[in-house]
Amino acid sequence: MLSSLIVLAVAIVIGLVIALLYVASVKPRYTNETRRDAVSQSKAVTRGQIYEQFATYFPGFEFNPKDAQFLGKPVDFIVFDGLDEGTVRRVVFIEVKTGKAKLNTRERCVRDAVRAGAVEWREIRLGAVSAPALPSRPPTSLRSR
Repeated sequence: MLSSLIVLAVAIVIGLVIALLYVASVKPRYTNETRRDAVSQSKAVTRGQIYEQFATYFPGFEFNPKDAQFLGKPVDFIVFDGLDEGTVRRVVFIEVKTGKAKLNTRERCVRDAVRAGAVEWREIRLGAVSAPALPSRPPTSLRSR
């Protein structure tokens, strides 16, 4: 009985040593692959952000660059098609993607709202009734003496 317990303990120790050696040999490879993948993804994101900024100057951009206003988030551009000519024919929301990039949740929400026609015009006036008027002269306590 005692000899079988010793054999079992030795087998467990040998198994642990083999497992540790395997992990020690695989971990550096896994870590290097993970780092390479992270760097690759970071470069792709940076490249995509650069393309977004210059999209209006690429041949595939079908609108007048003067009509496009860059937003960045949640959509890349709003194009006021025809504004430079003096008549807006339509307003177009544009999201620029490169490679296999897909719309994120917020971009899909905006796309769906636009497609559903849930777009409206609002004019907000500031400084009228809602904001108190500033005094023309600073209060007496703030004037230099």
